[in-house]
Amino acid sequence: MQCLLLIVAIAGSLVTVASGATLRHQAGPPGADVSRAGATELILTDVVSQHGTTWQFTDKVRVGRFVNGDSYVVGPVTIAAIAPGPQNGRNGSVLNLPPVNARSCFDSRVSGGRYDPRLVVQLPFVMKPGDALVSSISVETMRELPAPLRPADRSHSPVRSVAVLTCLGEPVPADAFRPSYCDRQQRIYLASNLRRDLLPRLPPAEGPPGEAGWVSKADPREWADRFQRPWIDTCAFNFDVPAEYMPHYGREVGRAVGIASLVLMCDFPAEQKERLLVNFVQYGIDLLGIVRAGHPGWPAHGGHGSGRKWPIVFAGILLGDPEIQGFQGKYPQARFGEDMQTMHGTGWNGAKALYAGHVGAAGSKSEKGWGAYEHLHPSQWQSMLGENYRRCCTSNAWVGQALAAHIMHAESAWNHDAFFDYVDRWMEEDDTESIKIIQQATGQDYSAGWLRQGQAWDPFVKAMWKKFRHNLPPAVAPTVPPGRNTE
Repeated sequence: MQCLLLIVAIAGSLVTVASGATLRHQAGPPGADVSRAGATELILTDVVSQHGTTWQFTDKVRVGRFVNGDSYVVGPVTIAAIAPGPQNGRNGSVLNLPPVNARSCFDSRVSGGRYDPRLVVQLPFVMKPGDALVSSISVETMRELPAPLRPADRSHSPVRSVAVLTCLGEPVPADAFRPSYCDRQQRIYLASNLRRDLLPRLPPAEGPPGEAGWVSKADPREWADRFQRPWIDTCAFNFDVPAEYMPHYGREVGRAVGIASLVLMCDFPAEQKERLLVNFVQYGIDLLGIVRAGHPGWPAHGGHGSGRKWPIVFAGILLGDPEIQGFQGKYPQARFGEDMQTMHGTGWNGAKALYAGHVGAAGSKSEKGWGAYEHLHPSQWQSMLGENYRRCCTSNAWVGQALAAHIMHAESAWNHDAFFDYVDRWMEEDDTESIKIIQQATGQDYSAGWLRQGQAWDPFVKAMWKKFRHNLPPAVAPTVPPGRNTE
């Protein structure tokens, strides 16, 4: 079959791509590493294996690799077998994962009644350009795996790991990122365009040792491994995340993205950070593709909605792409826990940046006290849920993201000032008198050290905050996206 080619001229660079795909290519910016540029090398094979999953084709097909190591095929192709294959509600594979939070197809044991067996592929089937296949490997026993970054907990997801196979119409450059598994337009971004010069080279701080799962000292190779395999992020409450490496709770997602981005801003050897940089930007591209496809985002619900906004903003800055940086204006349906749970106002103790409640300021029609409450004296609080989650599962996991954004002078690109003002308050306001008043009014005691303000969950993050929050490196380039809402 003859393939129609589209010639695209962008930013002074002429690029040829397959019809149906969009190649985001710019002339090499300062600091760009162009060593990966050029045509990818393809192999001819009838079988591809990735992260424990094997796909068998009816004929030999052309196979290439994206810059993060994930495979693609030049199609159309017919998949004859998958190992381990979908069977008895396990090891599900889905073609073109839908961007909805109420359905999952990987394993029938998924919580919340979200399993939809109609999404599971039936072999054999054809993949055509524009398609992405997400194949999963199930756990043997529920809760058999420790939760990443929280090993004292057990992951509630029935999925062990996933792999993504993408079908393109033509080969892409060797430094091409994998398009998001929810992006049917298959926008292609290039690692040679990454603005590595925007990343400062700060001396890493180190915190005291802590409990299992706490991060006191960051290793770029470890964090590259954590983001190497695809993070699947469409199902609400992380019910079907790949539990072997991806956290099942937004608090830990927030911790992870904060730590990973701070590591990228430290003066570790560039060759150690490169794989983490590629993998972390890939996560941002995946999240953006989910949002572009119409997903409602990751709204506030305790700690569940944290950690997804910063990878998108970070990817937009590093790729020098104003469209990504300004994505919130184009996709207003996408909600993020950090923004919904922070607001400006006047608090009962005089604070001006407030926690906006368990599910955001608007609250819940069915649950009392789930909305804004810090403007009220504790004696008037209808529920302690907001304050409980403010102290256990949200604020202390946001510190790394906020600091990373400050270091990159990306506050405008984030475009919600209340978040940064609130994190400053959380880290620097002395809450000694406040917790006494709260206890007198409600009987709730927040005097335990781990519940106090001024805490970041991970000692590494707290040490970095102490060292750099008021000693930021100078901005390298402006990051304000066009059309920023300045209200």
